Amino acid sequence: MTSYTELLARKAELDAQIAQAQAEAKAKAVTEARALIQEHGLTAADVFPPQGKKPKGTVGAPKYRDPATGATWTGRGKPPNWILGKEREQFQI
Repeated sequence: MTSYTELLARKAELDAQIAQAQAEAKAKAVTEARALIQEHGLTAADVFPPQGKKPKGTVGAPKYRDPATGATWTGRGKPPNWILGKEREQFQI
């Protein structure tokens, strides 16, 4: 029967072999990817397109306008005080 210390030693050897194989596979994949990128003239935007996030600061087009002040509201989120309790149709842009 194999002792605990022998098993730990074998585990350490296997972990080292796994790390070595993983490093080699990763290096090969990077080399192949770089060759394909250069061959096809790809850019970072081609390979990694945006994830559909909206640029900061964009909240949408305004749908309602306060005729007294000119303030606008998109219809999303908490309604402003000037439209609370009133018919929204009269403020539509």
